[in-house]
Amino acid sequence: MIIAKTIEEARDQIWKWKAEGLTIGLCPTMGYLHEGHLSLCKASIADNDKTVASIFVNPMQFGPKEDLTKYPRDLERDTRLLEEEGVDMVFVPEPEEMYADDFCTFVDMTVVSEGLCGKSRPVMFRGVCTVLTKLINIIYPNRMYMGKKDAQQLAVVQRMVRDLNFNLEVIGCPTIREEDGLAKSSRNSYLNPEERKAARVLSRSLRMAQETILAGQSNPASVIALIKTVLLNEPLAEIDYVEIVDGLSMQPVDQIHAGDLIAIAVRIGTTRLIDNFTVGDPLIESAV
Repeated sequence: MIIAKTIEEARDQIWKWKAEGLTIGLCPTMGYLHEGHLSLCKASIADNDKTVASIFVNPMQFGPKEDLTKYPRDLERDTRLLEEEGVDMVFVPEPEEMYADDFCTFVDMTVVSEGLCGKSRPVMFRGVCTVLTKLINIIYPNRMYMGKKDAQQLAVVQRMVRDLNFNLEVIGCPTIREEDGLAKSSRNSYLNPEERKAARVLSRSLRMAQETILAGQSNPASVIALIKTVLLNEPLAEIDYVEIVDGLSMQPVDQIHAGDLIAIAVRIGTTRLIDNFTVGDPLIESAV
């Protein structure tokens, strides 16, 4: 597996592959990999001739009071896992490689990025769109793979690619969960044992919402109230948001239909966790 630390190193290899007519899949990550990240790589390897994974903790998408400095990192472990998976190249730039001291160009968005996580993390999606634009221009992928757990991020990137006419396909891959239903996340490592047990309430609340929608409930307010009731029964849970939105525009809906997104963000202790499902998805297997 090739480990490229600079843009020049990455591009030199990319152009060789392009000259051979090979297709390239990109799996952008911030590292500290888990089965969710590796599922993106599996999908890319199945679809493309070559797969590139990037590992970059992007400072631009962290606010001043967020967890940039303590975000978990283990590059040696990550590269070993990617090589075992069969990834062809990992791109691991330092921040100064991606952002010059006088960097002043950004990719921003309205509407899709403004609700949900965009409310409490207002700089996040500008950072995501900017860094992914740079990665697309460095790697020139045919396809890019992202997890559906970060559903708003996926919708933002799909809209950006459409609006700016990038020549690639953005593919959403299913959320990977622990046996007790908790969605895989690098931030799960922040949880102590008591908090880890409490975190099961996220998937449990969504499972109950799925069941009530399957039973015929289509009123967003009623489903939101149900989810909040379940979450607030957990003493360690503090709700950031519970919302039901159109799965493409991320705008609130008056009635629930297939394709709508039910999304939650909850703090367990000091750790902010997100989870969601799309109406029509298979039932979440969650602990009770």
